[in-house]
Amino acid sequence: METNELSKNAMGGTELMMNRLYESVDKDLLDQCQIIPSRVRELDETKIRILWQHDLPGDPESEHLKNEGHNRFHKIVFVSNWQMQAYINYYNIPWSKCVVMQNAITPIEAHEKPKDKIKLIYTPTPHRGLQILLPVFEKLSEEFDNIELNVYSSFKLYGWEERDESFKELFDRCKAHPKINYHSTVSNEELRKALQQAHIFAYPSIWPETSCLCLLEAMSARLVCVHPNFAALSETAANWSYMYQWNENPSEHAGTFHMILSDAIKSINEPHVQNKLDFQKSYTDGFYNWEGRKHQWTALIRSLLNQPKEFPKKQWVYRV
Repeated sequence: METNELSKNAMGGTELMMNRLYESVDKDLLDQCQIIPSRVRELDETKIRILWQHDLPGDPESEHLKNEGHNRFHKIVFVSNWQMQAYINYYNIPWSKCVVMQNAITPIEAHEKPKDKIKLIYTPTPHRGLQILLPVFEKLSEEFDNIELNVYSSFKLYGWEERDESFKELFDRCKAHPKINYHSTVSNEELRKALQQAHIFAYPSIWPETSCLCLLEAMSARLVCVHPNFAALSETAANWSYMYQWNENPSEHAGTFHMILSDAIKSINEPHVQNKLDFQKSYTDGFYNWEGRKHQWTALIRSLLNQPKEFPKKQWVYRV
């Protein structure tokens, strides 16, 4: 399985997807491929080369795709249509070189939610929207007696603890608030259990997600998901969520988020909301299930096996 100096100690979404791919797909097929998750280091010209892109097109690690750099790969796999089209426009990649293979999860087991209070949860890394969520929740905690926020967020997820220092003030505010529990980073298994005890996934995203595993697992856990229609979030949520218009102004964004999140809290136990959550879980567990995705990966790899391993030589720049 392909790793690099940045991913070897990480357990973020990209690493989870690579692990699940190698657990799911036939090893003999995988052995014939070099599947590279986002960051290219060295290419093996004896294998079928698949670039599995998780990042944004403006990322320095993607700059090697300029000047027909895509020709070094047999196929480039993207995790959403939004991301694929952004790369096609940015690097002039032919559509025929691309394929969308949306992320997948292991469905969250059926469970009962707590009845004593309404629990909100935030699970992305802190730079993706915690600075908007925190003041909004502080305000909501004055309006609702029965709410609680659990924050599972830290760059320890990637082994980058030093980056947490920039968010220490936010973390300290979380720890000091009587209705907020700050948990830093935990294993995916523990996080999935926490989702079973939550009611609302509160994500005022300010980061252009190319996909969002946090959102997928929240949808599978029957959470009301409150987030903007920013980047690939609308595609990922497929209209099942409490989605609102994104705004680049932080104050305007916070105001809209407060309004939608307040409505979600008020209506969480309404029969029509609960019925919709049943359909949401059914859709998520069916469409975003690894059982289905592994067959798509298998078909993709088999379709590439007869292609020549080596391409015409050219001076390529791997990294910027």
